[in-house]
Amino acid sequence: MQHVRSGWHRAAMALSLVLAGLSSPAQAALFGGDDEARRAILDLRQRLEQSQNATRALIEQNAQSQNQTQNQAIAQLRGALLDLQGQIDRLKAELAQSLGAQERLARDLTELQLRQKDVLSAVDDRLRRFEPVPATIDGREVMVDPAEKTEFEKAMALFRQADFPAAQNALSSFLLRYGSSAYVPSALFWLGNAQYANKAYRESMANFQKLLSMAPNHPRAAEAMLAISNVQIELKDMKAARKTLEDLIASYPQAETAGTARDRLSRLR
Repeated sequence: MQHVRSGWHRAAMALSLVLAGLSSPAQAALFGGDDEARRAILDLRQRLEQSQNATRALIEQNAQSQNQTQNQAIAQLRGALLDLQGQIDRLKAELAQSLGAQERLARDLTELQLRQKDVLSAVDDRLRRFEPVPATIDGREVMVDPAEKTEFEKAMALFRQADFPAAQNALSSFLLRYGSSAYVPSALFWLGNAQYANKAYRESMANFQKLLSMAPNHPRAAEAMLAISNVQIELKDMKAARKTLEDLIASYPQAETAGTARDRLSRLR
């Protein structure tokens, strides 16, 4: 706009000069004669046309210059906008990629936590199988391995069902697997009874004697001695049977089994 104003200013000055030329010699000639007046008018027209042409040229030049400047500015602005749009697109892509990575990470983390929970639960279950559990064995509260408790109870269930061959096998397997278990004295006692029922007399007596040697104060020790005397009677060894009954009465005089031993001893005599 500054160039346009300058052009119009120059054109106005040129027109002022032309009009100023009419005020002196040309104006005087206008009134001096037709030829001179005609020449003055022609000269004035020529000068006016020259001024107009110069003005138009100047305006066009200014307009072109202004258009170039505007075009350059527009081109620069368009380039800047395109560059900015490119940056925005890149940021959007990076953000989308980042969000995608975060979502994948969140899913992976959730899956890992679930797997960890499952593993911990499985480990707890396995450890729980090996953690000692309370058990009452012949009136005593003890802590035993869950597996040995389960196996002993299964063997005893077979004995209570009067399945003595299966009970004998189960109790023998138990003793082989859990030789240091708190159930061992009871297992020996019931194994001896199962063997007695199966008429495996010598094996039965050996297990009763082993119980007495291992735990002479066991709650079923007196019963074990009475069972030994029964085995000896079955084997027709009356002398050994009487000796066993006498030892029973002497060792466990307060036991209920001692009264039974006295009755049997009186019949053997």
